[in-house]
Amino acid sequence: MKRTYKNRLSFKLTMASALMVLMSFLLIYQVVRSTVLENIDNNLENETNKHVNQIKIEDGQIKFAHKGEWEEEEHKEINFNPIFIEIVDKHGHPMDKSPNLGSNSLYFKPGTASVNQGFNLTLNGQEVRQMQVELLTEGELTGYLLLATSFEDSKSLLNNLKTVLFLLYPFVLLFLFLTLRWLASKSIQPIIDITRKAEIITKDNLNERLPTLKYKDEINSLSVSINHLLERVEEGVLREKQFTSDASHELRTPLAVLKGNFEVLIRKPRTQEEYISKIKDGILIIDKLNAILDQLLTLARFQKGIHKNEEVDLKFLVEDIIDSTQKHNPARSITLKEKLENKGFIKANEKSVSIIIENLIQNALKYSLDNQEISLVLTQEKQGICLEINDQGIGISEEELKNIYQPFFRGESHALGRINGAGLGLSIVKKLCDLYQVKISILSKKGKGTTILLLFPSAIIQA
Repeated sequence: MKRTYKNRLSFKLTMASALMVLMSFLLIYQVVRSTVLENIDNNLENETNKHVNQIKIEDGQIKFAHKGEWEEEEHKEINFNPIFIEIVDKHGHPMDKSPNLGSNSLYFKPGTASVNQGFNLTLNGQEVRQMQVELLTEGELTGYLLLATSFEDSKSLLNNLKTVLFLLYPFVLLFLFLTLRWLASKSIQPIIDITRKAEIITKDNLNERLPTLKYKDEINSLSVSINHLLERVEEGVLREKQFTSDASHELRTPLAVLKGNFEVLIRKPRTQEEYISKIKDGILIIDKLNAILDQLLTLARFQKGIHKNEEVDLKFLVEDIIDSTQKHNPARSITLKEKLENKGFIKANEKSVSIIIENLIQNALKYSLDNQEISLVLTQEKQGICLEINDQGIGISEEELKNIYQPFFRGESHALGRINGAGLGLSIVKKLCDLYQVKISILSKKGKGTTILLLFPSAIIQA
């Protein structure tokens, strides 16, 4: 038989059931046997009570007072529920006995006397149950009364019961196995359905989902969890496809321009000024390609979670970024207002936090005029430390705000031709903010400027 989970489960349940059935059969047998012995002992006890008061002593001999009792059928016959009676002295020597004993004698156990507890023995080839009772005269032990009755009918009953239970046991086990196997098959059918459905789901049909069950049990929870996993995989694959498509587009355009410039140059001889101009254009395009590749590598690195947390002085880091930015943009005005009540230390990766703040400041510079000020405000809030970045630039429309974090998205790209960029900055910023549970909010109005709020949560703030 194939060792499937269904068969293994059925076998284990059958073994457990077999033990329970065996214990039940043994209990049934013992209850029946105890009941039979108890009934026989009660009968012997009744006979004892009847005969013990009919015994007398004559000339040192213990005898029955009414000899007519010996003529009763139960004392003469040996085949129909016979009662065997024998009187012995305290040493076990026979004194008198019922006629049905003939030349046989009952078994004497020295020092044994019990009114309600018998024992089995063999008499003339047949099994009987015997009881032994003390005979007292004026409080002194003078002998024993031995009573016995046939145990053959009871023995036959118990043997038949034992045979029936023994023969019934394997059939019960077979029935249990087949029943449990059928129940196991029905129980794991939902798992089989889930497996079959999962086998046909590939990268080409990730939108397919596993069936859920009517009952909210563990198997349904498994199906729901796998469906959630498929949703995440599908989202990841779609993002990867979109990212690959966008990256290919962004890289293909500057490469096409670069190739076109070179093809124009080699068509005919050019002046030195024309060569220099085209070479400068090519250098700008290469710089743009390098910037795109750097951002792609940064995005990929943080998607893999490559980071090391450390203690970062947020105030000092912001000031350092502002100083560095102004050195490269001396004509621009960038101000910082600091309203921290405590030290602004957070537990994060300094390079990651720098990328967040630098990208946001660079965006503020790119999308505002040279005479417009960029202001930053660092404040202490109940929920953590808030960094506010304000510009007075071109702003972002409500429609564009919905897609602002998508890789390579650039709102109104035709109007932004003068602005360098690949549309990856805010995508990187959002992923890093999610990594450190930093809440980012963008408030903007077209033509009025943009305000970006970064809330560093209390969970990463160092006391």
